[in-house]
Amino acid sequence: MDITKIDKNFRVESLGDLPVHYWDALDAPFQVTGFPWWRHGEMLHRLPLEFTEKEVNSGALALSTHTSGGAIRFRTDSPHMTIRVRYRNFTDMNHMPRIGSAGFDLYVQSPGGGECYYTTIQPSPEHARETLEHRFWSYPTEKGLHAITLYLPLYSGIQTMEIGLAPQAQVLPPLPQKLSRPILFYGSSITQGGCASRPANNYTTMLCRALDAPQINLGFSGSALGEPALASKIAELELAAFVMDYDYNAPDEAHLAKTHEPFFRILRKAQPTLPILLLSRCSNATRERRDIVKRTYENARSAGDTRVWFLDGGEFFGPQGRNFCTVDGGHPNDLGFYRMYEAVLPVLQEALQLPR
Repeated sequence: MDITKIDKNFRVESLGDLPVHYWDALDAPFQVTGFPWWRHGEMLHRLPLEFTEKEVNSGALALSTHTSGGAIRFRTDSPHMTIRVRYRNFTDMNHMPRIGSAGFDLYVQSPGGGECYYTTIQPSPEHARETLEHRFWSYPTEKGLHAITLYLPLYSGIQTMEIGLAPQAQVLPPLPQKLSRPILFYGSSITQGGCASRPANNYTTMLCRALDAPQINLGFSGSALGEPALASKIAELELAAFVMDYDYNAPDEAHLAKTHEPFFRILRKAQPTLPILLLSRCSNATRERRDIVKRTYENARSAGDTRVWFLDGGEFFGPQGRNFCTVDGGHPNDLGFYRMYEAVLPVLQEALQLPR
């Protein structure tokens, strides 16, 4: 049965005959955010290119080509917009929507208004091998400059990416965000965004959108093992805050206890006043693992550190409706991510000394 013949809302429209000028989305005046070690001319990557298995595990190296947390920002008065993408790698999983793993979310801020979700590009399996070219059919109709944020896939990588606009349209750099320095998240598949229904519904992106801050997402599915080489590289970055959430990927309590506090101390030594949030796992939580993460916090506070916070992830989903917060007992769905966002936001606001 072809569901699109019954319900037109499931149809994927063709590009049509609109006049389109394509721009390289990884070049100025477009702003690429979320990739602190990336340089123009390279394919997008989330870890330093010089890293090998001597610095981090092979899983993190492979997943560093995924674009989780990445975004393209710009302003334009174009009356329409299209996208043309060649994937570097394409991930399609049983328990996560393809829109989340390989799609693109469009958010638009119209003149005088707030940023709003408009639509999502929905790739098909054949786009793993073929170019994805599609028009954003839901697009603002008001005339004037619009601020565009295009959120990139959580579990796929990009080889080339172009944005198509009307030939005579203005294309300008984005306005500065309220926070000039990014918030960096380090953690597991949950940090990377599994299993959000679409890219912007990861809790990390919800937080950065609410705070109007750039994001760096170093979530590595099954592969955040707390290596000191990565901590040292993170410590070199100028950050607004750091969220440490890799409890889930420590293979056992002994590994977590061995790596967690040393990872924290590397950052703290380099940046004595950086706000650091320590999170324990949000699902399948145990008291033993929570206490290891909490011990890092307690030791820091006992040493006089007032710029560190601890959040018990076991409380994120709340007392009611916990069974509705994951897709598989472990990975959050959109409700689970939203509850994580609600729990972490006020603590980040306090840490950043922002009004609630």
